[in-house]
Amino acid sequence: MKNSIFKWGLGLLLIGALGQCKDDSGNTKVNLFTLEEDKEFGRQVAAEIDADRVNFPVLDSASYPVAYGHLNRITQTILNSGVVKYKDDFAWRVRIIEDDSTLNAFCTPGGYIYVYTGLIKYLDSEDQLAGVMGHEIAHADERHSTEALTKQYGTEVLFAILFGQDQGTLAQIAKGMISLKYSRTNETESDRRSVEYLYPTEYDARGAARFFEKLLSSGVSGGPEFLSTHPSPENRVEEIIAHWQELGGKVGETFESRYQEFKQSLP
Repeated sequence: MKNSIFKWGLGLLLIGALGQCKDDSGNTKVNLFTLEEDKEFGRQVAAEIDADRVNFPVLDSASYPVAYGHLNRITQTILNSGVVKYKDDFAWRVRIIEDDSTLNAFCTPGGYIYVYTGLIKYLDSEDQLAGVMGHEIAHADERHSTEALTKQYGTEVLFAILFGQDQGTLAQIAKGMISLKYSRTNETESDRRSVEYLYPTEYDARGAARFFEKLLSSGVSGGPEFLSTHPSPENRVEEIIAHWQELGGKVGETFESRYQEFKQSLP
């Protein structure tokens, strides 16, 4: 009994301390997870994805070395920008999911990145994909996934997990992270981070905005899950470009011809 009271008391102290954390907009950020727990959640999610060949037909990197070479180069360029906080802490492993009908990419806690062939083939230039990947990397780097879990599941379930008392729920949560919905604030923050990650590199830092512009011009109603519940692409284009201008408005490269080589290397 005393042990339980101690744990809940510790939990309240943690919540009180975490309640003082703010994001760029001054909103409270609550995350009960440590970096190591982010990494562990990510490992579990990645293991489940890799084992589920029906829902996640991941391309073998040995069979598609050219495609993975392009994707790894893009990823490393972003990570080596000097702006990614947890560059040396997370895995930052990339995988390609063969599904031409899905315009999506996601990144688990701990930096396991998945990009669908549908998204790669849909885009026109390397800066556009880099912009989307920067956005997804930001979700891991800003630890949005575990922050969202804290809000979604509440303290009782999460403390049981943190104290090793509910491994079954931990596995359930790991599976659900793939479709985890982020808040409006999380999405805005990731858009801004994408610009900041790309700005020091050779890429044009407006890549994510160009992706949204393409969605608007082509009238695509699908796309990443967050488009259905968060600020419109029009507003996001404006905000991304405004942030790019705040940083100085440097015009970077788009690498259209190199990107065509990437697309041609896919099945």
